Amino acid sequence: MSVTLQIVTDKAKLSPANAPQRPSPMEWTRNIGIAAHIDAGKTTTTERILYYSGAVHKMGEVHEGTTVTDWMEQERERGITITAAAISCAWIPSIGPFAPIKHRINIIDTPGHVDFTAEVERSLRVLDGAVAVFCAVGRVQPQSETVWRQANKYRVPRLAFVNKMDRVGANFYACVEEMRKKLAANAHPLFLPIGAEEHFQGLVDLVQMKAYYFEEDPTDLLGLTPKLGAIPADLLASAKKYREKLIEAVADCDDEIAHKYLEGAEIGVNELMIGIRKATVSLKFCGVIPGSAFKKKGVQRLLDCVVNYLPNPLDLPPTRGQNSDGQEVFAKADDRAKTVTLAFKLWSDPFVGRLVFARVYQGKLTRGQSVFNPRTRRRERISRLLLMRAMDKEEIDVAYAGDICAVIGVKDVITGDTLCNDEADIRLEPPTFPEPVISMSIEPKSKADQDKMGKALQRLSAEDPTFRTFTDTDTGQTIIAGMGELHLEIIRDRMFREFKVEADAGKPQIAYRESITAHADGEGKFIRQSGGRGQYGHACIKIEPNPKGKGIEVINEIVGGAIPKEYIKPVTEGILEAANNGVVAGYPVIDFKARLVDGSFHEVDSSELAFRMAGIFAFKHAMAKAKPILLEPIMKVEVTVPEEFQGDIMGDINRRRGHIHGMEQREGACIINALVPLETMFGYATDIRSLSKGRASYSMEPSHFDQVPAQLLTKIVETSTKAPART
Repeated sequence: MSVTLQIVTDKAKLSPANAPQRPSPMEWTRNIGIAAHIDAGKTTTTERILYYSGAVHKMGEVHEGTTVTDWMEQERERGITITAAAISCAWIPSIGPFAPIKHRINIIDTPGHVDFTAEVERSLRVLDGAVAVFCAVGRVQPQSETVWRQANKYRVPRLAFVNKMDRVGANFYACVEEMRKKLAANAHPLFLPIGAEEHFQGLVDLVQMKAYYFEEDPTDLLGLTPKLGAIPADLLASAKKYREKLIEAVADCDDEIAHKYLEGAEIGVNELMIGIRKATVSLKFCGVIPGSAFKKKGVQRLLDCVVNYLPNPLDLPPTRGQNSDGQEVFAKADDRAKTVTLAFKLWSDPFVGRLVFARVYQGKLTRGQSVFNPRTRRRERISRLLLMRAMDKEEIDVAYAGDICAVIGVKDVITGDTLCNDEADIRLEPPTFPEPVISMSIEPKSKADQDKMGKALQRLSAEDPTFRTFTDTDTGQTIIAGMGELHLEIIRDRMFREFKVEADAGKPQIAYRESITAHADGEGKFIRQSGGRGQYGHACIKIEPNPKGKGIEVINEIVGGAIPKEYIKPVTEGILEAANNGVVAGYPVIDFKARLVDGSFHEVDSSELAFRMAGIFAFKHAMAKAKPILLEPIMKVEVTVPEEFQGDIMGDINRRRGHIHGMEQREGACIINALVPLETMFGYATDIRSLSKGRASYSMEPSHFDQVPAQLLTKIVETSTKAPART
C-alpha cells in the first residue's frame, strides 16, 4: 500500500479543497477509536484524553459513574461500556513535524465486552486509526485478539497503549512480547517505562532519547505534568538497545531511513518520527506506549503519538465501493467531489428522534440536502446535522470529508447504507456482523405492553445488527436473539426504561445450526390440478458439504433449457428458504453447496411459485440423505484463577464438556484457556465465584460451531419441538 504523507505546517500551503471554510483542515484531523478487552481501561483513557485536551474540566471515573462517554444509565450502573460514544477534542503536540499545530481528534470509545462486539466492528469500519489498550497485568486477552482481528480486517493503522503500569504484576516487556506472539504484530516500544507497579514514575522517549518524570505539582491544575530529565543510568543501555531495534524496524518500511541507517548517519528526531508514521500507516508497524490512565501518567505522550503517527483522512487510500453495474469505484477524501457517506450506526434519541451516525468519505453533507440511497433506490432529505459529544449535541450546517456526524430526517436507512449524490453512483462496503448465538422468548405483561413491545423491538433491532427478533410460527411466541446473556439483559432493560414496556423472558435457548457431511441428490416436484390452470414445478439438485465458514453456495448448472431462465431464481430462493429450517431439529443449515442440475417445466402450468416450492422439496429430500448433523456454538473461554483453586476450576470445565488447550502461570495466578459449549455456560459467572470464593474471573467469546455429541442429540431434538429456539 502506497502512503502519501500530508505534513503541512503552514496554513498558506493547504490544498484548495481544504482551505476555504473547514473549521479544521483535513491534514489536521484524526479519526480514532479506543478499543480493547473489557476492563483494560478504555473509558478511563478516553476520559483522561478529554481532560488533558481541555474538552472537559473535571475528570470522571468509571467506578463513580461520572464519565462522559459512558452516558447510558445501564453503563453507569454496571461500570461497563455498552454503546460506542463519539466525542471530539483538540490537541497541540509538544514535539514532531506537526508541532505546534492544533489538531482535531474525533474519538470513538468502544465496548470491551464480547456481547457488544458489533459496536467495535462498525466503529472500526469508519475510523482512520485506532488505539488498542492493553492491561499491563492481563496483557493480550481474548477480546484483545478479537479487536485486533477486526482492525486487521478493515486495515486500520493502530498504536498500542499498555495501561495499568502502576498495578501489581505489571510487565510492559511481557505485554509487547505477547503482542508479537499472539497477534503477529510488529510491535516495538516508542517509550520505555521508568519503574513499574508502585514505582512507575516516568517514561524514556526512545525517539528523543530523553526521559519524562511524573511529579506531583500542587500549582498544576491538571495534576501531573511530565518534567523532562536525564535517562536513568540503569536504563541507558536498554534505551539504546530498544532505540536501535526501533530504527531497524522503521528502516524496513522507509528507504530513506534504511539508507541513513546503513551508512551509519545520524537520524534526526523529525526524520525518525516521519518514518514511524509511514510504517504505522502502512500497517507494517505498531508503536507501543506504556502508561497508567487512572494515575494520569503517559496520556499526554499518547496524544502526541496519535497526532504524529496515526493517519489523517488524506493519508489513506480511496475507499472502495461498487456502482450499480457491480464495477469497482472509489471515494476520495475531497470536499469538492460528489457526496459519499456511510451510515454506520442508528440510535433512537428520546429528544430528537432517530439519529443516523455517518462518516463522510467524499464531498460534504449540508443541512437540507437531498441524498440518494443506492440500496433502496430512493432519495432522502437531511433535515438536521449534529456533531455528537457523547450524549451532548451541537447543531452544524455542514459536515466535510473526513467528518463523523449524526443525521436527522432520513427514514428508510439501515446500518451499512451509503448516502450519496445521484451522480456518484457508489455503494460502499458495509461492516459485517456475527450471527446471534443465544435466544429467548419474551412475553408482554399486559395488552397495553403488546403494542409498545412491537415498536420497541423494531427500533432496537434496527439499531443493533446483532439483535434479531421474530415470531415462532409453531407457538406464536416472540423470540429475541443476541450475542449473549448480558446482551439480551440490556435489551430487556432498555425496553423497560426507554419504551416503558414490561415483559417476562423465557429461559435462554441456544442458536444451534445444522449441516451435512455427505453428497446427496434431491428431487422436488410441485404439481397441483384444481380444474383451472394448475401448478407445475420440477427441480433436481445435488448438495455437498462446504468447508467450515464458507457459507452457502447455490450454483446453476442447467443446460439445454430444462428449466427456463425465469424460473432459476425462484428455485434458488426455495433452496435458501428451506435451508432456514433443517431436517434434524429445524435449525438453519450452514456450509453447503447446492447445484441445480436438471428439472422440467410445463408450458402453461409452470409458475415462479411452483418452482420455489420445487426448490424447497428438492433441498429437504437431498438433505435427509446427506447425513445431516446438528452443530452447537463453542465458546473460547479464558479463566484467571489463583493457583489454589486451579484444580476445582479445571474439573468444572471438564464437567461442562470443555476441552482445556492451554495453561499459563502468571504471578501467582493460572490462566486457563478452554473451548466450552455455550449450552453449558449459562450461570457460569455465579458458579465460578462460588468455586473460587470470588477470586476468579473469566471472559468468553464465540469460537466456532462443532457437532453435538450423539448422546445429547435426542434430548436437544425433543426439546426443540417444544421450545422456540430458531434463530
